[in-house]
Amino acid sequence: MNFLLYIDPNIGLMIAQGAVAAFAGFVLFYKTVIATIKGWLGMNSNTDDSSFDDMYDENDLKDD
Repeated sequence: MNFLLYIDPNIGLMIAQGAVAAFAGFVLFYKTVIATIKGWLGMNSNTDDSSFDDMYDENDLKDD
């Protein structure tokens, strides 16, 4: 028996898009879980440099 299976190109693109979305979702989920676990264990290495003014010393901003 010779079966010819036809897959519409749109279906192939939908499958590819689903695979990319699943991979991206896994990566984001993994990063969130690891960050949460590190937060519980107190292993955060984040520094709070959220202020633009705190990033520079006063001497860096003065004209000589």
